[in-house]
Amino acid sequence: MKSGILFVSPSADDARYLADILAGVAIPVRHAESLEVAREVLEREAFGAVLTESRLPDGNWEDVVALVGKARPGAAVVVTDKLADARFWADVLEFGAYDLLAKPFYSREVQRILCNAVHEPPRLLRVAPAA
Repeated sequence: MKSGILFVSPSADDARYLADILAGVAIPVRHAESLEVAREVLEREAFGAVLTESRLPDGNWEDVVALVGKARPGAAVVVTDKLADARFWADVLEFGAYDLLAKPFYSREVQRILCNAVHEPPRLLRVAPAA
């Protein structure tokens, strides 16, 4: 499932809604309820991108970026949060994620960002913050 998305979120409702949105652009979605479940899934399966909630029951988005960097280098990580502002977006990009996606999900924006993430994965290295 290399062209698919792994969605890391405790919300099964969001996972179903995301799968419905991405069905329109033929991108399959696999759901992992936690960082630990995501770790297990990434050991067995490849994905074009990983979409993660900013806060998880057992970690956060930074942990997911680090996990994907080790387990599946080259896969894009997109972070989602209800409080997606310009400062958080800058932090996400600086840490090495592909993009930030605001919640609630807007179908066209979800499709655009995740299609790009899957089909044009980033080749950027994490940039160290300026002192």
